[in-house]
Amino acid sequence: MKTPAQQILHRSAESCAGEFLAVALSLAIWTNPAAANQAENIPVPSPQKLERITEFFNNEVATGKLPGAVILIQQHGRPVFLKCFGVQDVATKAPMTPDTIFALHSMTKPVTSVAAMMLIDAGKLSLTDPAAKFVPAFADVKVGVASVAADGMTPFLKLVPPDRPVTIEDLLRHTSGITYDYIGGKLIDKAYKDSGLFDGKFDNKRFAERIARLPLARQPGTLWRYGHSTDVLGRIIEIVSGQTLYQFEKQHIFDPLGMSSTKYVLENADERARMAEPLPSDTILLDAERERRAHPEWESGGGGLVSTLNDYARFAQMILNGGEFDGKRYLSPAAFKAMTTDHVGPGSGVARDYFYFPGDGFGYGYGLAVRTDPGNAKPPPPGSIGELKWDSGSGTYFGVDPSLDMVYIMLEQTQNERGRILPVFKKLVYDAFATDK
Repeated sequence: MKTPAQQILHRSAESCAGEFLAVALSLAIWTNPAAANQAENIPVPSPQKLERITEFFNNEVATGKLPGAVILIQQHGRPVFLKCFGVQDVATKAPMTPDTIFALHSMTKPVTSVAAMMLIDAGKLSLTDPAAKFVPAFADVKVGVASVAADGMTPFLKLVPPDRPVTIEDLLRHTSGITYDYIGGKLIDKAYKDSGLFDGKFDNKRFAERIARLPLARQPGTLWRYGHSTDVLGRIIEIVSGQTLYQFEKQHIFDPLGMSSTKYVLENADERARMAEPLPSDTILLDAERERRAHPEWESGGGGLVSTLNDYARFAQMILNGGEFDGKRYLSPAAFKAMTTDHVGPGSGVARDYFYFPGDGFGYGYGLAVRTDPGNAKPPPPGSIGELKWDSGSGTYFGVDPSLDMVYIMLEQTQNERGRILPVFKKLVYDAFATDK
């Protein structure tokens, strides 16, 4: 007799297997002909090593660390590994499937960045445009400098003018000085929390106006600092396009790519029933999700999208194909190259600190981390030079590796375990392609 955990694993495997053929057939049209001609020179994954991924996630579910996950590795436009683990909600015990809906959180950022690059391609937006051209409140933005009062003891935030305006490029590469409250320093954190940034109902217009009144954490262009830059970018996309962010992305990205379940707000009971939920013990993510769902009017370009494995795989394959998918070009070669080139490396004038989330060996382009070197760790972290990636606080992660003509995606909903799982998952992926033992 199977234990409850084994029964969950069995049901999940059956559900995912039932959808595997349909997904594989849809993936088959993605093959890049040029890459296919080179395929014989590219390593293929070992089935035995791929099975280690299965063993790892089976154990995560069986030991109660994860409710479930969906994993895809595809090479040359076809899946070489596609499995679903556990359930999408421990309360309903509905099994994970490739069509389970996940809150992407920061994996929204690459999508919004592509949307902005499309407007740059169209000549409607420029990297050098100041944010104040579209959101006038940024003309009066100040930089907060930690200072001490005359008594020599009381800290306060001295407000000084920026050395130069915040630009579209700053928003794309996270050098605007706009931050998240919890990584901006104690005084910036207090300024954000005291501002009522998330009070009441607000849309992108109101949010951008509110955040423009808050102090920048650093001078523009001087430090890679994660934050609400992409949310401001989302508002600028609305102003330039004359559409809401979702309307623009739906017309130019989601509908053409066939991403039918990617949106900011779930629209019906069927979609809500397909939503993956964190474990009840994952309180930080539960709180974050509660906040996200409490503001359906806010189409957060930095963290508001939900999507499925089936959908996001199409977006990732478009990135792997250099901005093209199924005969349609989404980004010009020049825009794609700009987006995937390191803009914060040596000579850029951009510093890095503890909160440099691209990580060891990675630079940052426009919305994506790009591997530039092996890194400082010994041995180096797994991966390839030129690899692109991003992840999120909800545990979602994707990578694109041109040297292997490979995309890999992990969708799960966990804040508690993501920091532990992500490096293990990535190592298992690259171990599967390694030619050594």
